[in-house]
Amino acid sequence: MYAYGVGSRQRKHLSFAQKKCLSKAGKLMLDSGMLRPGARIGVAVSGGMDSWILLQVLSLHRRKLPFDLQLMLLHINPGFDPTNHAPLVDWAGQAGLPLHAEVSDMGPRAHSAENRKNSPCFFCSWRRRKHLFHLVDKYNLTHLALGHTADDLVQTFFLNLFYQGRVEGLYAKEPFFHGQFKLIRPLLHVEKRLVRKAVREWDLPVWANPCPSAQASKRSEVDEWLQSLWAGNSKMRKSVYSALKRWEQSTPVPSFSRWPSAKG
Repeated sequence: MYAYGVGSRQRKHLSFAQKKCLSKAGKLMLDSGMLRPGARIGVAVSGGMDSWILLQVLSLHRRKLPFDLQLMLLHINPGFDPTNHAPLVDWAGQAGLPLHAEVSDMGPRAHSAENRKNSPCFFCSWRRRKHLFHLVDKYNLTHLALGHTADDLVQTFFLNLFYQGRVEGLYAKEPFFHGQFKLIRPLLHVEKRLVRKAVREWDLPVWANPCPSAQASKRSEVDEWLQSLWAGNSKMRKSVYSALKRWEQSTPVPSFSRWPSAKG
């Protein structure tokens, strides 16, 4: 069995939040058998806090793994600000990691008359996900890593319950196209509050989200409802997180054999 971890010397210089991000992600990767020798991982980096911590966690764990794996950064600029991913280009160059970065028109199209049936967030996120899958195929990657956190697990569960009539959240590891590649979420058991602290302490170059719908989505509405529900009640918050983590670990993972549908 492989051990996922950061060396003791390096850990001495880390804060509590940084250690927690690394240890929780490392435990999930180990318990779920998320990685394997020779893995070629495409890391989806949006520029937000979650994706930067995902990249930092994978970069640090990679140095101590008892086998080789490769990381490749994947960034699709939605088109609101064609230059705001410049910090990622610099970071990738300094880290010596390959980067695919491109500017798209997904964001403006999502807010145009072209998109009359779906919310801007659905329009943009569906096309971004589908294009990421194409990049996985183009670069012959074995894994696609996304930065979803424990907060996303909880929000997605309630979004599906309220708006889709489904009892379903997110999974740590999902096979796609008969095992052609695996979609992985190493941060799925890491709470957002730890991510916020770790981002500041690592001084990662997060940039602001210029999307006009960033604070007006159904996800943000559900998050506001959740925050008000358990305001001052840490026990309720912990119970919900724990229950959905157990759900995620005990529920059979679906296998996707086709491209995602525009209808969800």
